Amino acid sequence: MPNTETVHVDHLGGIDAAYQMPKPYDEKKPTLVLVNSFTTSSELYQSQYANKDLTDAMNLISIELLGHGQTRTQSENFTYWDTAIMNLQVLAALHITGGPGKKTFVLGTSQGGWITTRMALLAPDKISGIIPLGTSMDYESERTRSLGCWNGPADLTPNIRAWTTEEKTEEFEPSEEYANFLIDIGFGKECPRETREFWVKEIKKNYRGDEGRRRIRMAAINLSERDGLHSRLSDVRCPVLWLHGTADAVYSVKNAEEEIKMFVNSPDAQLKTVEGGQHFLSFSHPKEVDGALIQFVGKYGK
Repeated sequence: MPNTETVHVDHLGGIDAAYQMPKPYDEKKPTLVLVNSFTTSSELYQSQYANKDLTDAMNLISIELLGHGQTRTQSENFTYWDTAIMNLQVLAALHITGGPGKKTFVLGTSQGGWITTRMALLAPDKISGIIPLGTSMDYESERTRSLGCWNGPADLTPNIRAWTTEEKTEEFEPSEEYANFLIDIGFGKECPRETREFWVKEIKKNYRGDEGRRRIRMAAINLSERDGLHSRLSDVRCPVLWLHGTADAVYSVKNAEEEIKMFVNSPDAQLKTVEGGQHFLSFSHPKEVDGALIQFVGKYGK
């Protein structure tokens, strides 16, 4: 059974949004929302749930994106903006105000990074700060590729085509080749065997059957064809702590160095690199990430 609970919100005609909280909500603490990466789930943040220093310092709530984990909606089409709206509605439905200052912090890995920014743009009065991990604020552009980022459309288009059909596909499940591709670029090719085995099983289970095929297809379309945020970044007025691993196989440090400068109206926009850090940085380097979180939330959550 999944370690999540669900709450119903009304966006897109109704969403059963899945979330995971390692401890009950404490209104006296600041709150950190965790947003997982492409075709993973809230289980991505197991290390953070297990860190007592982190859970003593703040509430943690991981909300699974549209198309991910146990979150479900009848709408087959959705975007990252829809997930950002859903997340804000989930917090309201659960009466999570963010503790002191009535605000909330948001951390997001890869695609979760641009969810953090969208939430800050949509609800600036509710977000105290954002922490993007291993991400990009651009669309999948030639500019990012020239800076050493992956070619998302080239990598994703064959899967999108394979997952697009009018026929029922009740026997569908993602291939091991796909699962291992995601693990290699996210957790690293040298990740522990038990990590690889867990995520191969998790991905296959999460996207099984015709309904699973449709969800993974839309998740891939969102990633490949998303809108860029460059012209909107000047509207982000909360602190930004961007953490990026030097071994990130998807988005480069060079890209992050350019884009952190675009948060021109943030009172404190910093990029911190982690030597040897993988794309899924909170997994590969939890000590560095968790320590930075405690410092950042402690500073701006009072």
